Amino acid sequence: MSFPKNFVWGAGGVSYQMEGAASEDGRGLSVWDVFCRTPGKIWSGHSGAVACDHYHRYRDDVAAMKAIGLHAYRLSVSWPRVIPEGVGRVNPKGLGFYERLVDALLAAGITPYVTLFHWDYPYELYRRGGWLHSESPQWFADYVRVVVEKLADRVAHWITINEPQCFLGHGHHDGKHAPGDTLPFAEVLKAGHHVLLAHGKGVQVIRGHSKTKSQVGFAPVGMVRMPLTNAPEDVAAARQAMFSITQKSCWNNTWWMDPIFLGRYPDDGVEFFGNDVPHVHDGDMETICQPLDFFGVNIYGGARTRAGKDGQPEEVPRAVGHAQTALRWAVEPDSLSWGPKFYWERYKLPIVITENGMSNVDWVSLDGKVHDPQRIDFLGRYLLELRKACDEGVDVRGYFLWAFMDNFEWADGYKERFGILYVDYPTQRRVLKDSASWYKDVIVTNGACLGKAHAPDTT
Repeated sequence: MSFPKNFVWGAGGVSYQMEGAASEDGRGLSVWDVFCRTPGKIWSGHSGAVACDHYHRYRDDVAAMKAIGLHAYRLSVSWPRVIPEGVGRVNPKGLGFYERLVDALLAAGITPYVTLFHWDYPYELYRRGGWLHSESPQWFADYVRVVVEKLADRVAHWITINEPQCFLGHGHHDGKHAPGDTLPFAEVLKAGHHVLLAHGKGVQVIRGHSKTKSQVGFAPVGMVRMPLTNAPEDVAAARQAMFSITQKSCWNNTWWMDPIFLGRYPDDGVEFFGNDVPHVHDGDMETICQPLDFFGVNIYGGARTRAGKDGQPEEVPRAVGHAQTALRWAVEPDSLSWGPKFYWERYKLPIVITENGMSNVDWVSLDGKVHDPQRIDFLGRYLLELRKACDEGVDVRGYFLWAFMDNFEWADGYKERFGILYVDYPTQRRVLKDSASWYKDVIVTNGACLGKAHAPDTT
């Protein structure tokens, strides 16, 4: 069986992880530029200063996307490349890069999905308070307007913000990511409230200034819980655990999703976080809860859950020797069936998987090719589960493989390889991996080839 008609097959990439050209053509500093200069923060002292040199090589990269047969490409715009100080003066050369990239994608028959914020926050705005500043939602809205007014005659698909759990949790609470802050939790939630307001204001700008009918979504981390068995009590326990808040951290679903899709913070979160809950002004939730067209979500795995003796959810430890990716993330394919199912039930919007993939141990073999059978097996298992969700009535509209190409993997530098296009960073040579050929077959058959043995061409 294949996926639904008109299913969108894509892949994704991110400005700071790919573009390089960090000091070219008037680009301003981002918090990641500065964070990468801090000794000990990035593996082996790496940075995104050059990355994949996508800024100069985007035409060849788009040609590779076309060769794979991608329907769509999820890119992100670098805020400081467009507005170097974060507000005020617009950089026409920076904005021009995204015009050229979008035009190249359209010429290749590839639909651009544009993410407006994927972590590279302008350093000058961070110095003014960043997401803690009460004006930060409006700063974001003003930036969005610049991008939308330039690109919305050609771009119809928008994602406001990527993974607030991650850039707030790692960037502002535990300090593992840029800007490297370890703020009290109340301040993290205050910054988070401003992020949610920024999303809402951004949606309003897109709706108000687009020149074409726009499809708008959001891309949080999907914190999935899968039932240990299909018994009704285990399914109910997994659902309850997935939409509950039980720890004082950013790592949950509902604190970030319920305001956007339901117009309120979850009651259990308000009670659990107590005095750390930010002040909500009149009209805030109306701003945050804008009508959206799809529920974007990044899913890589999850935790298995069962009903305990008291009927309450109980997390089940993974088996000794369980399957892991190179990044030591557990391989949990059914997270891509249960996750969409539970989100569809709760939020009732079409699902788009905005990220899914794995880091693998890849290198160029003696035959000049990159053989990555583990990735092919991983993706095949996950996509079979996603198809199962579709077959069970979940409205899944698209899938974006993470990632189109190997790139700068944040604090892990260039240690991890997520791409289906191999990048030799010293030479910037690209090599399509076996998984790229496999993914091309998936796209051509709309997933009908899944589950069949794949023997990559080695001739």
